[in-house]
Amino acid sequence: MRIVVAMSGGVDSSVAAALLAQQGHEVIGLSMQLYDQRGEEKFGSCCSLDDLYDARRVATALGFPHYIVNFEKQFRETVVDNFVQEYAAGRTPIPCAHCNSDLKFSTLLDRAQGLGATHVATGHYAQITSDSDGRWQLRRGADPDKDQSYFLFSLTQQQLGGALFPIGALPKHAVREQARSLGLAVAEKPDSQEICFIPDGDYASFVARRDPSVTRGGVVVDESGRELGAHGGIHRFTIGQRKGLGLASPMPLYVLKIDASEQRVTVGPRSSLERTAFTIGDVNWVAGTVPSGWVRAAAQIRHRHTAAPGRVRALPDRGAEFEFDTPQPAITPGQAAVFYDGDVVLGGGWIE
Repeated sequence: MRIVVAMSGGVDSSVAAALLAQQGHEVIGLSMQLYDQRGEEKFGSCCSLDDLYDARRVATALGFPHYIVNFEKQFRETVVDNFVQEYAAGRTPIPCAHCNSDLKFSTLLDRAQGLGATHVATGHYAQITSDSDGRWQLRRGADPDKDQSYFLFSLTQQQLGGALFPIGALPKHAVREQARSLGLAVAEKPDSQEICFIPDGDYASFVARRDPSVTRGGVVVDESGRELGAHGGIHRFTIGQRKGLGLASPMPLYVLKIDASEQRVTVGPRSSLERTAFTIGDVNWVAGTVPSGWVRAAAQIRHRHTAAPGRVRALPDRGAEFEFDTPQPAITPGQAAVFYDGDVVLGGGWIE
C-alpha cells in the first residue's frame, strides 16, 4: 500500500514512517513548509529549516522519497490569522487543533490522492478502530501522558478512513527505543513544547504586531462592576488567568470574563470561575450521526484537563450543550470541548 507520511522532523513522525516501511508499505514522506524562514519572525522547534532537514535525513536513511510542500499561505490564513482574530475577540484559541483538522488532514489527503496514495499517516498519539456498524472510531492514544486525540476531534469519517496513526498504540519510551534501534538521528530530539510560530511564548506581543488595534486599552472591574484598574489590551488575558493582572488585592483574583466590545476584563475569586453548563459551536460528531437527546459523556475542556463526567445534547446549527455533574473551573471561550465515551471520541467543538 502506498502511504504518505506527514513528517515534522521529530522522533514521532520519523518512527511512524519507519514502522510503515518495515511493514512493507511504499512510503512517501511529505513535510510542510509553513512559514517564510527568511522573515524576521522565526518558528520554534517543530517547523524550522532544521526540522525539514531532519525529516529528509530520516527518509534518506530509511530509503524512501521525501518532498517539501509549501503551505505558507494556507497556514497563515487557517491558523495564524485565526489565532490573532480569536485573541482580539477575547477568546483563547488552540492553533494545533486548527492546524491538524483544517490544514494537515484536509490538505494532505488531497495531496496523497494526487500521488496515488490511499492513506496519510502521522505521528499522533491516537488510535483508529471501527464499531460494529463499520463506522470509524477515534480513540485516545495508549500513552495517557502523550494522548493527542483532543486535538483531532474534528476529523470526519472520510478523513479517519484515510488516516493512520502508527505509534498510537505505543508508549513514548517505546517510540524512542525504536528510533535508537534504527539509528535515526532524531532519536534523542526533544519534543516540541511551544506553539511553533511563537517560540518565545509571548502571545501578546505576537498578536499586537499582527493587529496593532488590539492594544486599545480598557478597564478591569470586579463582579459588581467596580473599576479596579486599567489594562493595555484584552489580548493579554485569558479566562482563569491569575498572574500579570497588575492589581493590588488582599485575595487572589482571577479573570472571569472578557468583553471585547467594551474592552472590559472582569476579575473575581476562584470560586466564581466554576460553572456546570456551557454551550459549544461548530460541533463535529465523529460517527457522523447527531444524537437525538441527552447522552452521557465525559468532557475535556482543555489539553491538560482531566475529562469530567456529565451529559451532552445536540443543539440546532451544529451546536451542543454540556452539563457537568460537578462544577468545573475556567471553561474558556475559544478552547475545544471534546466529548468522550471511555477512550472513544464522540465529538467536539469550540466553547462559546
